Order: sequence, then C-alpha cells, then structure tokens
Amino acid sequence: MIKTAPRVAALLVTAATVLAGCQAGDSTPPAPRTVLVQAAASAPLNGSVYTGEIRARHEVDLAFRVGGKIAARLVDAGAEIKAGQPLARLDPADLELAAAAARAQLAAAESEHATARAERERYAGLAAKKFVSQAAFDAKDNAYNSAQARLEQARAQSRISGNQSSYGTLSSEFPAIVTAVLVDAGQVVTTGQAVMRVARPEEKEVAIAIPESRLAELKAAKNLAVSLWAAPKIILRGELRELSPAADPATRTYAARIRIRNPPPEVRLGMTARVALDGAVDSTLIVPLSAVIDSGQGPLVRVVKDGKVATHPVKVARFREDGVELSGGLAAGELVIISGAGKLVDGQEVQAKAATTPDRQR
Repeated sequence: MIKTAPRVAALLVTAATVLAGCQAGDSTPPAPRTVLVQAAASAPLNGSVYTGEIRARHEVDLAFRVGGKIAARLVDAGAEIKAGQPLARLDPADLELAAAAARAQLAAAESEHATARAERERYAGLAAKKFVSQAAFDAKDNAYNSAQARLEQARAQSRISGNQSSYGTLSSEFPAIVTAVLVDAGQVVTTGQAVMRVARPEEKEVAIAIPESRLAELKAAKNLAVSLWAAPKIILRGELRELSPAADPATRTYAARIRIRNPPPEVRLGMTARVALDGAVDSTLIVPLSAVIDSGQGPLVRVVKDGKVATHPVKVARFREDGVELSGGLAAGELVIISGAGKLVDGQEVQAKAATTPDRQR
C-alpha cells in the first residue's frame, strides 16, 4: 500500500498536465479590435466653410391647367423625363362632355348665322325695290351682326374646350428629373395646384445660408471651392450667382446660391456639399485633433491599411478649431484612427468603423 502512493501522485500530476494542455489548445484567439476611422481630407485655406445642398438652378412645379380627378400617375420621384412625355392624366369624362357641348353650341351658332344671313340678303333685295322699309332692313342687318358675333364666340369657346381636353395630360416642356410627387391617382386637384416638381439637371448649384456677419466676406471672395461629402477628393470651382437681399425671419441668415462650373456626373441633386471661401484647397490635409499623438519621437498618426495598424510620422502645419492641418506624412483618403490610437501597435489586426464626419461649418 505504501508503494502505490507515489504512483497515484504521478498519475494525478500527469492528468493535470494533460487537462491544462487541452484548455490552452482550445482557447480561441481574441476578435479584432474595432476602431473609429476617418478619411484624411484636403484642408481649405480659409476657415469659412459653409455646408449646403446640391440643387438645380431651374426647378418648376408642374400643374394641370384645368381641375379634375387624377386618373393615372405615370412617373415616380427620381424619374428622368423627356420633353413632352406624359406624366399624369385627368379623368377625361368631364373634359370630353365640355368639348361636346362646345361643338353643339358652335353648330347651333352656325345655323343661326346662316339663317340671319339669308334673311338679310332677302331684305336687302326688297329694300332696293322699295318693297320694305329701311327700318325693317336695319332690323335684319342687326340680327345678322348679332348672329355673326355669336358664331365667333362659339368658335372661340370650341377652341378653348378643345385645348382643355389636351390639358388633361400633364407633361414637361423640357428634359428634367422629377424631384417630388405631390399628389397621387384618385386625388381631385384644382386648376394650378402643384402636382410634381421637376428640375433641369444641366445647371447645378449649392444652396447655402450665410450669417449676416459674413456677407462682406462672401462678396469679397474671389475663389470659391466646392467639395462633396460623398467624394471629398473632388474639388470644384464655384461662383456666387445669387444672394438674397433679405434675411430669413426664422434663422436670420441670407440664402445664397453658388453656381458650380462644369459639374461632373458624380455631382447629383440632393447631395451634401461644402463651400470654402477664397480657396479652394491647400496641399495640407486635415484630421481630427484626437488622431495626432506624440510618444516622444514627434507627432504621428496611425492608419488602418489592409485591416492592420500602421504608423505614419507626420508634419503639423497648424492647429485649427476643427482639427489639425498636416503638411506631410499622410496621403488624402487614408483611414486615420481618431480614437485610442495610442493604445495600438503596428501590425495589430483591427476592424475599421467609419466615424460620423464632424460639421465644420462656422
């Protein structure tokens, strides 16, 4: 019995070692850490940057020229339409009845006119032979003139009714994009009530709001740079086309329209855009203040490349209210880690998550 004790102890030690080895082998590697990133973007030379919306210069509310019940709506919002393309139709029953009534009135007026003309000609012959008095002839002449006037009125009314029949189909006089549909089939509309809003896409501009303290700065600006939130690498030239003479009563800002010169196809209606005064864009890049760290060897930023962390030493040009301008060490569009970069190391696997771009408008 005494000799078996060392054997039992050895078996217990061996079992513990095997169990520990199994547990170490079964452990799963930790999941990649999620980090917030933001693409490095070009920095405007001037701090005055205004956020706006891409709008068409020419926007029109289309309406029927007659009232009635909408029988069919043929396009949806966002549709590209051609000139003369049917967009919606009214119930034609009432318009056809009105046109038929006008045609009947025209036929009656033509019959009355023919009778009055024949009576006038007959009385003219009798008056020439002194068989009737001049007063009797004048009465027939007046009746003829009245019949002729009623005939002209009936013809005009018939043409109006014919035009109103064609007004039952809504169309655009120019190629455009439907930006809003304000009614639907089955709804009764009045004459002139807006049915659809269309925009001509050939001329695009940015609608922005200017505080009253920056009006002089905007008027004096020689260069305006337009950039898109969705495509920060695209920098476009703009010019002030329109500035409201009165402030909005609610926001106390002045509405301005910045025309975009030669907009590329990437510029679409409704996109968010930024307008930088006097500038255009410098060679510097701007990143959030939290993205720049200094571990004792100079400023640096950490970026995500191919799912791993990489360190880039950078040159700081200046600090701004909305971030840090970098004059070297970073390329536009690189995904910069903006939070917790000091706790990461090169080569560490991470999962990038895009951060909400801060509003730089002042």
